[in-house]
Amino acid sequence: MSTSVPIWLASGSSRRRRLLEEAGVEVMVKPSDLDDADLTKGSVQPELWVMALAYFKARRVSDLLNSDPVAQSVRIRVILGADTLCVCEDEVFGQPQDTNEATHMIRRMCNRVHRTMTGVCLLAFPTGRRFLTVDQARITVGDVSERRIEEYIASGQWRGKAGGYNLSERIEAGWPISCEGDPATVMGLPMRKLPDWIKRFRISL
Repeated sequence: MSTSVPIWLASGSSRRRRLLEEAGVEVMVKPSDLDDADLTKGSVQPELWVMALAYFKARRVSDLLNSDPVAQSVRIRVILGADTLCVCEDEVFGQPQDTNEATHMIRRMCNRVHRTMTGVCLLAFPTGRRFLTVDQARITVGDVSERRIEEYIASGQWRGKAGGYNLSERIEAGWPISCEGDPATVMGLPMRKLPDWIKRFRISL
């Protein structure tokens, strides 16, 4: 997909930016300063929660743009917010906050199937018109030895990643892990569908 005008990406994630650029989408990065850890999910279903987080991030960037005359001069009309989380049986995993959380997540997902979902919000700036959706993939993780888990946690590679792992990195590392669905959804953006969503949303503005 090629776009003549870039979009605002409400994320500082280098993975998300790279996925968009590889798809031919011009990107202007304006990270949200929203911290997921400050928010409480409550009884909301994971699918709704991850879409809500994507919207909160996009809306926060919209507010930041409204107070930034330099950013407004770029005249970009679409903000993209996204959030990714994993659901393993009865637990919802975002980004682990420390080594204990990361260890728990990885151990919990071993020898099980979990779902990874990415919520997406396209927000029109400055009107606030929005499009919300979510895409999911099923991830199967086989038996990972305790030694390999400990080495992985010690490496710090789990930081900043939903569920504490990056799919392509773990495949390259030889972990027994497979994906049913869009691998890019697990990495942070559902790229099989997103370019068309952006195109349709911009046409409708």
